[in-house]
Amino acid sequence: MLTPVDEASVPLRPAVSALPAYVPGARAGSSAPAWKLSSNENPYAPLPSVQAAITRAAAEVNRYPDIYADELVGALAAHSGVAAENVVVGNGSVALLSHVLNAVVDHGDEIVFPWRSFEAYPIAAAVSGGSVVTVPLEDGTGRLDLPAMAAAVTPRTRVVLVCTPNNPTGPAVHAGELETFLAEVPKNVLVVLDEAYLEFVRDPEAPVGLDVFRRHSNVLLLRTLSKAHGLAGLRIGYAIGEPRLVAGIRSVSTPFGVSLVAQAAALTTLEPEAQGQLTEHVEALVGERARVVESLRGQGWVLPETHANFVWFDLGEATMERAAEAKDAGVLVRPFAGHGIRVSIGDPEANDAFLAVAAGWRQR
Repeated sequence: MLTPVDEASVPLRPAVSALPAYVPGARAGSSAPAWKLSSNENPYAPLPSVQAAITRAAAEVNRYPDIYADELVGALAAHSGVAAENVVVGNGSVALLSHVLNAVVDHGDEIVFPWRSFEAYPIAAAVSGGSVVTVPLEDGTGRLDLPAMAAAVTPRTRVVLVCTPNNPTGPAVHAGELETFLAEVPKNVLVVLDEAYLEFVRDPEAPVGLDVFRRHSNVLLLRTLSKAHGLAGLRIGYAIGEPRLVAGIRSVSTPFGVSLVAQAAALTTLEPEAQGQLTEHVEALVGERARVVESLRGQGWVLPETHANFVWFDLGEATMERAAEAKDAGVLVRPFAGHGIRVSIGDPEANDAFLAVAAGWRQR
């Protein structure tokens, strides 16, 4: 009989032991109703057609899904205006990011990204075996400092992550500065444009990701159906890249990584009628974003220019105290200790509740 082994005798990789925790947005408890603006979710319920597709697919969950989601890949390719060989799907864009890094990063390679930015970046980079290189945002604007990011690239750099609009601060990069940046980055360095909030962008200076991809073979677009498409609970992300890279990403991806139910829902949400309805939802959210930002500026707040479905408050050391005050008032927000608070755009009633909280913050 085997002798039990003390759990402490099984070591974790040092990189894993040192990982920062991914902190999800707070959830409302059953005993204390609250407006949940702590996660960048679409406040609209799934479309009736999507709910019907989920119900139909649920009757078949005893079967494995299409391992590479070929039908969904074809639909996403048509939706995006690229060939199917340019598209790979995964269990959310976070999982796809990990697959991308696993496909191209060797131990000790450098991964450059802005900070603060999407909090999964340092986790995925460390797990891949890469060496993390962070570049501060521009002071006071929440914008990526692309010249500084270009200067941080060395012969050891393998990947650069560009989050646009940047999560959690909101600004989108501009086409001119991105082209200058790409001209300075060697062609053997992969540049990932993380476009999770693409559909909310209204900045006339923002680049068109597909045009950038077509001009630069070392650019990969990372996208999701969680935000504008309202499928966060089903985890569907996709990437657009050159075929050899896409094939490599697919080869390291988790088999059957996108569930049968998720594939069915995604296919339905990409149908023309559903897209028309979702466009109306996005426009309503963009309108609410404008109303919220205008109201906040009327209260005296100076905010980064957001082109996502959230706003950012640079509160520094007061962050956790202000988040606790919001929770006490029935509004859940997403604090980043020592940095600031991100507040998602919800429905009008939720946004009004938050505006009252923000007015109280100003009084303090």
